[in-house]
Amino acid sequence: MKKGRPVVSRTIAFCFICFLLPFQSLFAQEVEHGYAQSGDVRIHYVTAGEGPLLIMIHGFPDYWYSWRHQIPELAKNFKVVAIDQRGYNLSDQPEGVENYTLALLAEDIQNVIAHFGEEKAVIVGHDWGGYVAWTCAMRYPQSVERLVVLNAPHPGGMMRELANNPEQQENSQYARDFQQPDAASRVTAEQLAGWVTDDEAREKYVEAFNRSSFEGMLNYYKANYPKSAPDDSGDAPAAPPAAMFPKIQCRVLMIHGLDDTALMPAMLNNSWEFMEKDLTIVTVPGAGHFVQQDAADLVTDRISNWLR
Repeated sequence: MKKGRPVVSRTIAFCFICFLLPFQSLFAQEVEHGYAQSGDVRIHYVTAGEGPLLIMIHGFPDYWYSWRHQIPELAKNFKVVAIDQRGYNLSDQPEGVENYTLALLAEDIQNVIAHFGEEKAVIVGHDWGGYVAWTCAMRYPQSVERLVVLNAPHPGGMMRELANNPEQQENSQYARDFQQPDAASRVTAEQLAGWVTDDEAREKYVEAFNRSSFEGMLNYYKANYPKSAPDDSGDAPAAPPAAMFPKIQCRVLMIHGLDDTALMPAMLNNSWEFMEKDLTIVTVPGAGHFVQQDAADLVTDRISNWLR
């Protein structure tokens, strides 16, 4: 029996290693923390890897940790920089709705690019981070190498559906609630982290949201969310023509979880009208709004292969 024990030990060790292999990517890449200056606002980021610059922008309610499944793979070929947007986690949290316009949020990304001594980057964004990414591509086309947007349809498609789709209007009531003056007093970190399914991750989210500004988070809606409710005359606003948006000059990959009710898949219709170059759309059945976590492996694979 004594002679057999090393074999048993080696077998147990081998089985333990095999058990860990699926999780290897979560630990294979250490991240470094830093700050970039954007005017008077410090933007916190984590970075990993070397190569062309790739910036990842989270949405609501979220922070840089949202990209934990994608960072290790993308860092094999890129210098990945995942930021905390202003108002969130370790980034500065200026007061006032006027400090959360898409123009300023896009300027933050320009300053992050400059911080790393680059002139352009691949931009990846989800939710509000996606709308910041769209804004970067329209305002600073020379700075966006390629664009990857997750569950954030083009603003034109969004505004069209808000103007014409009663179901979308009903589903967007949450945004109307967030625009109320006292909205921040009615949310908690635990409520904001309620969508996170993993218990360990949820604890990290609650900690991050307790460091964040609830007012700042909701100012994204107060400053930028398009009007969808009928005006005083009872008329709904008209959908803007595609011509009002500068065409996106770079190649674009859109990934959309089809179970998203906040930003319904109908918003994807005719997205190509807003593009100058090729557009790839990947729809993911069974995944919801946080598609980068609901279908983490698929999203990582699609992004990395498309970029290669």
